[in-house]
Amino acid sequence: MLRQDSDRISPDRSGTTPHTGVSAGGSYGDAARIGGIDIQRELNKLEEMILDSPRIPLSRRTLVDEEQLLDQLDLIRLNLPTAFQEAAEVVHHKEELLSEAEQYAQEILETAERRAAQILDEMGLLRQAELEAQQIRQRVQQECEAVQEQTMADIERMRRQAQQELEEMRRRAIAESEEIQQGADDYADRVLKEMEQQLSDMIRVIRNGRQQLQPEPPPQKPRDINTPSANRSSQATKSPSERSKSQ
Repeated sequence: MLRQDSDRISPDRSGTTPHTGVSAGGSYGDAARIGGIDIQRELNKLEEMILDSPRIPLSRRTLVDEEQLLDQLDLIRLNLPTAFQEAAEVVHHKEELLSEAEQYAQEILETAERRAAQILDEMGLLRQAELEAQQIRQRVQQECEAVQEQTMADIERMRRQAQQELEEMRRRAIAESEEIQQGADDYADRVLKEMEQQLSDMIRVIRNGRQQLQPEPPPQKPRDINTPSANRSSQATKSPSERSKSQ
């Protein structure tokens, strides 16, 4: 006989029966539904059959229709193997799903780990590349600064050298100009001296020619040189140059 206070398969107030199985792609009641027969509902009918049967007064016994009870038990018994098989299939399917989920999660985890390692490698390569680029930039900057300093030094040296050469050329030009000027002055002085000598000779020749062209005066009586007439006579006989010299 079944106990009347059994609550394992008793229906609730809404007329539905609580599910005691674990759903995996479906509830336990769905797994127990075989060929249009719901095992859970049939068990509930069996329970209701017992609970609705009359009780024997002053005892814990209940009068049950044996034939009806056996028919209900046979119905449940005949469908239980199929229900158990389907329940086992549901459990197996659940295990397969869990295994696939675990495998998929493991693959995702491994992929994430590989990707993380790849990212770390790429970050390491990136940092290495940035470090090398920074070193190259510093080296190029230092080389550029060195070249710039060397260029400025060369320009300054060439400027000083050009200035020295310019000063030397200027000094030479001044010296050559002074030398040329001195030579020109010497040449002009020499030419003028020669011309002066030639003019002096020509003047002397001219004087001699004029003296030869003038007739000799007749001899006169000696006069007193102190007399005015004698002075005038002597002045008249002198050439203009001699008169200027005597004056």
